[in-house]
Amino acid sequence: MSARRTGGWLRGLSGLLAGGLVALLVGLCIAWYIADRSGTSGPGASTLAWHAVAAVAAVLAQRHADRHRGAAGAMTACIVIAITVALLTAEWLA
Repeated sequence: MSARRTGGWLRGLSGLLAGGLVALLVGLCIAWYIADRSGTSGPGASTLAWHAVAAVAAVLAQRHADRHRGAAGAMTACIVIAITVALLTAEWLA
């Protein structure tokens, strides 16, 4: 597999993960709203804040990865993957 195809695959995966973090944040905001309206417990402010920070950081890193080829883009795509793994491990598996 050529370096170009590998970089495209890596950026595609990191883009999918960045978009997934945004979708997860939206879903959690909807869950918070519904829980707040019905008086039940839902995701707390800390959870929403961490997901928002991670989603923004991942989207900004992905933007950089999409605009830079080579090692810089690949490293930034790896950062998106690391952000996703860190958030899901800390917030969902802990």
